[in-house]
Order: sequence, then C-alpha cells, then structure tokens
Amino acid sequence: MDCSPEEDTDISESEMDEYGDKTYEALKNGNHHVKNSDETFTCPYCPKKKKRDYLYKELLQHASGVGNSSSDKRSAKEKANHLALVKYLEKDLAGPSKPVSENDPPVGCDHDEKLVWPWTGIVVNIPTRQTEEGRYVGESGSKLRDELKSRGFNPTRVHPLWNFRGHSGSAVVEFRKDWPGLNNAMSFERAYEADHHGKKDWYANNDQKSGLYAWVARADDYNSTGIIGDHLQKIGDVRTISEIMEEEARKQGKLVSNLKNLIETKNKVLKEMEERCSQTSVSLSNIVEEKDKLLQAYNEEIKKIQLSARDHFQRIFNDHEKLKLLVESQKSELETRGVELEKREARNESERKKLAEDIEKNAIRNSSLQLASLEQQKADVNVMKLAEDQKRQKEELHNRIIQLEKKLDAKQALELEIERLRGTLSVMKHMGDDGDVEVLEKVDALLKQLREKEGELEDLEALNQTLIVKERKSNDELQEARKELINDLKEMASRAHIGVKRMGELDSKPFHDAMKRKYNEEDAEDRASELCSLWEEYLKDPDWHPFKVIMVDGKHQQVIDGEDQKLNDLRNELGDGVYNAVTTALMEINEYNPSGRYIISELWNYKEGRRATLAEGAMFILKQWQVAKRKRGMS
Repeated sequence: MDCSPEEDTDISESEMDEYGDKTYEALKNGNHHVKNSDETFTCPYCPKKKKRDYLYKELLQHASGVGNSSSDKRSAKEKANHLALVKYLEKDLAGPSKPVSENDPPVGCDHDEKLVWPWTGIVVNIPTRQTEEGRYVGESGSKLRDELKSRGFNPTRVHPLWNFRGHSGSAVVEFRKDWPGLNNAMSFERAYEADHHGKKDWYANNDQKSGLYAWVARADDYNSTGIIGDHLQKIGDVRTISEIMEEEARKQGKLVSNLKNLIETKNKVLKEMEERCSQTSVSLSNIVEEKDKLLQAYNEEIKKIQLSARDHFQRIFNDHEKLKLLVESQKSELETRGVELEKREARNESERKKLAEDIEKNAIRNSSLQLASLEQQKADVNVMKLAEDQKRQKEELHNRIIQLEKKLDAKQALELEIERLRGTLSVMKHMGDDGDVEVLEKVDALLKQLREKEGELEDLEALNQTLIVKERKSNDELQEARKELINDLKEMASRAHIGVKRMGELDSKPFHDAMKRKYNEEDAEDRASELCSLWEEYLKDPDWHPFKVIMVDGKHQQVIDGEDQKLNDLRNELGDGVYNAVTTALMEINEYNPSGRYIISELWNYKEGRRATLAEGAMFILKQWQVAKRKRGMS
C-alpha cells in the first residue's frame, strides 16, 4: 500500500524547496494528471497505490501527511513532490466543486464494519524514556494533538495511556462524533497506511519498528486485553455505520413527527384565533353601530334641550318687560302721591315744629337716663370682675402654694411667699379704695413683710450664685481629672473592665468579613479600608441625620430611622453586620458629641456596658498601682 518514489536520483534536504517549485510549475502547466472529475482526484506521485480515487480533502490530507512525514522511508524528492501537490491543491484547485455534506457518511467506507464510537484512533510506539526513579515518560497529548491538527486530521483530544510503569507508549485519539469526525479518522488511518505505519504494518513480524503507528479503533481493538482495550471499553461502544444511520433516521423521523404534530397544533390554535378574531370583529362592528346610535340620540336630546332653554329664556325676557312696565306705572303713581304729600306737609308745618321740640326734649331726657344707666352697668361689671379676680387669684395662689410646698426648695418657697404677698397687697389696694383704715394698716404691714422677704430672697440669690460658681469650678476640676485619667488609661494596654472607648468609632471587622465573601484576601483588605473611610466621612456629615423621635414611657427619645435610604442600601448590599456597626457608631456620636460629630474618648465600664464614673476609674488606677507595687516588692 506504500507510495513508490520515483526512480531518479534523490536530492538533499537543502534542495527540496527549489525542487518543489519546479514540481509546482509542472503541475500548473498540466504535465501531471490530478483531477479525475468534479469530485474525485488522484495522486500522480503514488501510481502503485491501490486507492486511486480521492475526494479533495482526502487527497489534501494524503499529500500533507507524506510531505510532512518524519519517516526515513520517505525520500526528500518524494516529500518535495507531495508538498508541491499541497500547494497546487490549495492555490489552483481550491477544493472540490461540490462539497460533501456534513450530514452524510464518508464515501468508500464499509457500512457494516464495527468501529468504536465515538470515533477513536490508536497511536502506538510513542517514544518514551526512563527517569531516575524508574518510571517511563513521553510526549504530552496536547503536543501530539497539535501535530495531528496541523496535518488536517482535526482531533478533539489525544489521551496518552499510563500504567504502573508510567507512559505505556500508546495513546488514544478522539475525534468528533459526527460524520466529518469519521471522515477525519479514516483520513488519519489512510495517511499512516500510506507511510507503512498502519495497523497491519505494526502487527507484521518484520524488522524493528520506528516512528509512530496509528489506525482507527475497531471491534478487535475494543475486545482486546490490555491497556488499550480497557480504555476503549470505558469511553465508548462498538457500532456500525448502518446502525448509526438507522438511529439518526429514527431520530429524524421522530423529530419530523413531533414537528408535524406541533404544526398541526399551531394550525389549530391559529384557526381558533382566527375564529375569535372574526367574532371580535363582528362584536366590534355591533358596538360601533350601537355607539353611533347612542351618539345620534344624544345629539337629538341636546338639540331638544337647547330649544327648550331658548324658549325658557324668551319667556323670562317677556316677563321682565312686563315687570318693567309695571314698575314704571307704579313709579308715576308714587310721584303723584309725593306731590300730594308735599302739599299736606306745608299745611302741617307748624304742628311739626311743635312736635320736633317735644321730641328733642324727650331725647335729651332719654340720653341722660341712658348715660346714667350705662355708668351704673359699668360700675356693676367692674365690681363683679374685681370680686371674681380676687376669688380667682386666691384660688390660684392656694393651688400653687399646695403644689410648690411639695416640690420646691427654700428659694422657691420664698419666691412663692413674695408672690402671694404681692397678690394679697394688690387685693388690699383694690379694697383700700373704699377708704377703710383697717385695710390700709394691713397693706402697710404686708409691704413691710414683703420687703423683708425680698431681702431674704436676695441673700439666697447671692448664696445660690456662690454655690453655682463653686459647683462650676468643681465640675471643671472633675472634668480635668477625668481627661487626665483617660489619657493615662490610653497608654495602658489592658483588657480590664475599666478602660477608654472611642465613642463614634466605626468597627472595621464587619466590613472585612463582608468583603471576604466577595473578593480574595488582598482585594478584600483594600475594599474594606475604602468602605470604612467612606462611611467615616458619612458619619461626620452634619447634613445627614438618620434619626426620628418616638415616645418611650412618656418621654421623647431619638432612635435610628429605619426608612433611611442610605442605611437600607447599606444593609441590602453588605448585610446586618456592617449595618449594625454603622448604626452603633451613629448612636454613640449622637449621644456623646452631636454638635461636633467627631470621635471622642470616654471612660468606659466594659463589664456593664456603660459610661464609667470617675470614682470607678480612680479605684481601677489605684488597684493597678498596688499590683505593680507588689510585683516590684516580690522582685
């Protein structure tokens, strides 16, 4: 089955390019017969080969395999001829005029021959070498796969076979499961057969084997004992081309049947929709017709209403004209009666003057009586108001005295006494307007008592002011002591229950935990630092106030606003841990530094979770000093 080289003298490797160019020119000039028909071709350099007819792709794979062969059995002239044939096929013939369909099996194959499916090739005699550990190693499958791809066989994978000694020197070549894959596999087998490196050549008992031997896996390979048979039984099955074609035909028939049923269903649905569309069109036409009738009836009704309104306005206008004439007649009648009254008025002028004088006298008398009555009413109202005011003031003073006796200190009681005296004095002054001597004496006594109480109040005010100054001074000293205590505790690295807490500081651990769930360790660290810095700036923003006021046990209290958009977005994106860290820092800043909105240090009782007193801090420092003193004494 080998291709016979020409009988001429062989050439060297350096002369192959020049010789190949001459051969290519001879092919272009038609000196060699290559094309048999539109679909079949022949190799002019392998006249003794049994297979004479090739498809375009098969001939291209044959020529490429021989031209790129590394076997010593191929002469340089034979390789150059086949490389020139590859160039001629690619540049001048450019494939068959009628391409082979990918849905048809390759031509020239025995359809009843049992092959391993998915299509698989076998490569043996792969060079291996023994390592220092005693194991055998060889070339990788990817390198052999790339080499086969470059020759046009397009394998999907090359899997070297290994046993307990290492690389077995064998490999399995996997091709696509379709007909082009089988075509590539058969071309792969024919290429190695052309180089006398096929299956028969491998199993022939002749001289020592060199180079790679390869063929397509069949039933005998599948059922063989050894590493190749075991691997083939794991990855595939034995099937004939006829069985695969029958299965494809069944699948295609089933697909056609399903598509036919689907088309029938679609046609049925389409028919139903057309019927519905027709019904809808009829219904729509009826509705439009009914609408036109309603519109016509509406226009006729509007026309009737307009005519009725016009008649009504005309009747109103006519009635108005009649009333106008009636008013004019009555006006003329009144004018006539006015003239008659003027005549009568002239006759009764003297009587009218006398009556006017009597009326004037009566008016003066009535006016005097009315003024006297008004003065009397005002006096009565003033007396009643004065009595009510005195009663109300006494009741208010009495109620206030009862309430303040329970709540106020000596100063407030004294102020109440002064207020009561002033009120009583005011009442007495009102009562003193009547000129009662006893009342005037009581007023003088109350004035004297009021001055004494005001003097006592001034003394208490002075004492209270002195105490306030001392309290402020003491408070300033306590605050300075607290600051010094906080500064000392900052320098002490201790995990005791009394320490310094930075109020409003953002806990970065939840941010790191959230970022670790999304990124790797390094990126999570950077992302967490950026997010912490961003939210620290948000906490300092005085324009952001995510709080609301609610009533708790009858008192107003500020809490986090659960509807704040920024906080809700944070919880949805990073989870409850980060949300709780931010809200905790917000509550601390709002409680300890709402105006400045920056972090402050605070003396803290970690055991009870509250602000530590100055006494607790001092006791803790004293205990620490005693412990340190005992340690120095023991050393």
